[in-house]
Amino acid sequence: MHLTLPQSLYLLCYTVDKGKFELTNLQGRGQLLRAAALTRLTLDGLLAAEGGKVVRLPGGPPGEPFLAEVWGDLPEEKPKRWLQFVHNKAHTAEKPVRAQLAATGAVTVQHEKRLGLVGVDRVSVNDPQQVLALQERVRDAVLGGADPSTIPTDELTMAVFANEVEVTSVFTGKERREHKQALKALAAHYDKLVPGLRKALRDSYLSSRAVGGGWGN
Repeated sequence: MHLTLPQSLYLLCYTVDKGKFELTNLQGRGQLLRAAALTRLTLDGLLAAEGGKVVRLPGGPPGEPFLAEVWGDLPEEKPKRWLQFVHNKAHTAEKPVRAQLAATGAVTVQHEKRLGLVGVDRVSVNDPQQVLALQERVRDAVLGGADPSTIPTDELTMAVFANEVEVTSVFTGKERREHKQALKALAAHYDKLVPGLRKALRDSYLSSRAVGGGWGN
């Protein structure tokens, strides 16, 4: 199954051995999905990034619905800083990406009520092995010692973002400390491809974490 970068990052946050999306990995996931879309739009030549700011380039929207939704938020003339485009609509990013995954059978969404009052959506992954394989590819980008320039951009982005948002289903805190230099090298290469976005993602995540923010299931 082909996964978009936002879809891959959604699944990356699933903890297979516990069979669920742990709360700690939900706090930054809306930002992850937005930043993933912004990354793909930039790499595909639809956005221009310079000096910590971004602007939409001339042309029509992409065909992929979630990317098109994010693309529509970007400024057409005067460049603006990344942070608002990562942070302000992070709470809206979960449902469309989740719906795409549900439509392909990658996840199942069950609507439940807690204590018979509060409605919640419980999401389960239908092919845990697919998630494990995805997580191993991302881990190998860091633990394998490869030159950052040789790593596919999706794996590079996922590894960098998983570190910035501290996704525990990918790296433990100990692993992030032990492989700090490798992660730093990957981040530096990502910054050359999409200048300024990584810092905006980190700032958004830290802001949400400080107030206990987070969205999704």
